[in-house]
Amino acid sequence: MMLQVLRDLTRKLPVRNQGIFLVGIVVVTLVSSAIAVTFSVHKSRQYLYELQELQAERDHLETEWGQLLLEQHAWGAYGRIGRLATEQLQMRNPAPTEIIMVRQ
Repeated sequence: MMLQVLRDLTRKLPVRNQGIFLVGIVVVTLVSSAIAVTFSVHKSRQYLYELQELQAERDHLETEWGQLLLEQHAWGAYGRIGRLATEQLQMRNPAPTEIIMVRQ
């Protein structure tokens, strides 16, 4: 269909101008194609840069997550909890005489 439109347009022009018209069409097509390729490469590079930034952020967050897990385990260790109960709350194990058995 596009070729038919071009043929109709070129038939209406004098023979000398038909070649110039077709060369103009080819030049416009080539330039627009080059611009499209340039734009595509530019967007591709932008997306690659964004992907690399997101991957670096992911790596940083994974490292921080691992550190937080280690800290959580350290704060919740049984030895630490027992030591804090003894030192700060003055808790102790009851003597055998202080233990009362409750029956139902």
